Amino acid sequence: MSKLTDLGVAELRDGFRGGNFTAREVAEAFNAVVAGASALNAFITTTPEHALAAADEADNARAAGGDLKPLAGIPIGMKDLFATRGTRTTAGSHILEGFTPPYESTVSGKLWDAGAGMLGKLNMDQFAMGSSNETSSFGPVISPWRARHESGERSNTDLVPGGSSGGTSAAIAARLCPAATGTDTGGSIRQPASFTGISGIKPTYGRCSRYGIVGFASSLDQAGPMARSVRDCAIMLEAMAGFDPKDSTSIDAPVLPWEAGLNASMKGKRVGIPKEYRVDNMPPEIEALWEQGIAWFRDAGAEIVDVSLPHTHYSLPVYYVIAPAEASSNLARYDGVRYGLRDLPDGANLQDMYAATRKAGFGWEVKRRLLIGTYVLSAGFYDAYYTKAQRVRTLIAQDFDKAWEQCDVLLTPTTPSAAFAPGAQSADPIAMYLNDVFTVPASLAGLPAMSVPAGLSSAGLPLGLQIIGKALDEQSVFNAALALEQRAAFTARPEKWW
Repeated sequence: MSKLTDLGVAELRDGFRGGNFTAREVAEAFNAVVAGASALNAFITTTPEHALAAADEADNARAAGGDLKPLAGIPIGMKDLFATRGTRTTAGSHILEGFTPPYESTVSGKLWDAGAGMLGKLNMDQFAMGSSNETSSFGPVISPWRARHESGERSNTDLVPGGSSGGTSAAIAARLCPAATGTDTGGSIRQPASFTGISGIKPTYGRCSRYGIVGFASSLDQAGPMARSVRDCAIMLEAMAGFDPKDSTSIDAPVLPWEAGLNASMKGKRVGIPKEYRVDNMPPEIEALWEQGIAWFRDAGAEIVDVSLPHTHYSLPVYYVIAPAEASSNLARYDGVRYGLRDLPDGANLQDMYAATRKAGFGWEVKRRLLIGTYVLSAGFYDAYYTKAQRVRTLIAQDFDKAWEQCDVLLTPTTPSAAFAPGAQSADPIAMYLNDVFTVPASLAGLPAMSVPAGLSSAGLPLGLQIIGKALDEQSVFNAALALEQRAAFTARPEKWW
């Protein structure tokens, strides 16, 4: 039998139910590999006792012959953006250091109710602002992957795991957990999934409650699962999704049996190829992978259709007006008064305390985005920037609506490159923001989108393909992703060095 830590969610679930191992054996195995992987810095806080308690509950339920919960026997990771009652929640920022929520986020609560245990809180870009997991106040996450030289020898150069859900992607790729939660504002599930050779889905905006998730950009933030397979993501999303009256943007729609509905046949389906995603200077290996994806869909029985999304090239500018603007509003609550960090210099007044606390607590990328957001919302510039960006956002969403008249799903690359070394892009914010060029449009339109690993770069690093679907049609996204997954047969994994 494979090592327990090599098994995915479905395999662990079925093996536990079949009596092949106990839930405690699973939890102990994952706790051990988490404890031994400090070099990756994937976890901010570890909670081995939470995983063991959930495991013992599952074992007792099985021994008693009672009904088992859907995720009984499955330990998972939790991105440190989700409030967890009694366990510190930092959002990767010093300004929330020491904050222990007295309440539970809806998504994490649903997962615990489904029987899952928590291995720990996963590292992330500070307040989810970043594409490389270099902005965390708790140090950067290091990808478990290593590039290969032309000679075939493995490089010793560190690589980024993507962001902002970089701790999640690194932990899953390194087999520290079978699955974990992520959040996606402009690509923070899909981009790190692509960089580390795993799967991840951003569901329709409103599918998963935002209650208890530390806010970045409220009209864009969406929780979703990350795992090593399409099936595992479907299992996780069934437990995470659902209407929540505590979230005013939550969609009151039924949670569907996505796992049971998985079907890799694409017969009768039309796959759209948006011409605007063929960006300037696209690396040949990304173009080649996209063409391979098209060929795989033809093999699965799909009709390939060329479509146009004419406002795509406005997506990044629109995103980097709207998201910072909303962040400047959301992060105004961090003032040193109610919770988290308080920096109170001698003789300081209230305004001095605000300034000192925010200076000490926020990182450089957060400060940059807050300055941008405050500027575009200021008097005299609101209409010129924020209002105009919202109007263009509507046009971007309308592009997708027109595309659905011609196709059922869209196929695009997930990222414009494979993973890069820490520091390679951090000095150039524009270069860093371009990592989200393929993922941001679906976020602006609130559409479900998923990345699946589809191949390796010339340096032996993972590359992903992205499926974008209609609102509330996660099933078609899962099915198309499964068709790619079966044909790509991606089995590469990082060689252990940590």
